[in-house]
Amino acid sequence: MRRVLIIGNSGGGKSTLARRLGDKLGLPVIHLDVLFWKPGWVESDRDDYRTRVMAALQAPAWICDGQFPSTFHLRMPMSDTIVWIDQPRTLCLCRAIWRAVTYRDGGRPDMAEGCREKIDFAFYRYIWTFDRRVRPEVEAALAEHGAHARLFHLRNDREIAAFLAQA
Repeated sequence: MRRVLIIGNSGGGKSTLARRLGDKLGLPVIHLDVLFWKPGWVESDRDDYRTRVMAALQAPAWICDGQFPSTFHLRMPMSDTIVWIDQPRTLCLCRAIWRAVTYRDGGRPDMAEGCREKIDFAFYRYIWTFDRRVRPEVEAALAEHGAHARLFHLRNDREIAAFLAQA
């Protein structure tokens, strides 16, 4: 594992796994939220964002965490390992709400500067509808761009812990 892509629904544990795996393997972690978001939750220009993603992926080894389907075609072909965290949506939603409460007074370590956590019903709707609206995109991208990589489809915290232990 030298180029690991971690994808999945928000609140599923992507960033936590990325940090822990990065520590264990001694690899740098690329948090796509840091590359995409500008202060105040302002979205980056798509071309500028893609340029920053490609620059970050030029390193010989990395762990890249983030969903962002618009860059699957850039990230998946460069990955030797893809970890799809596929936790139940109720758990993801609860964790996202917990995260908003926990980090409301300060920045999250895996988030861009100036993006304070907040209660965000549109974001929670995205989490709740992920299986219906986003899962087909993930599956199609894996088939088209990620078939060469080792895929780990982790569906709960126990499987995530076992993956990390054997990494």
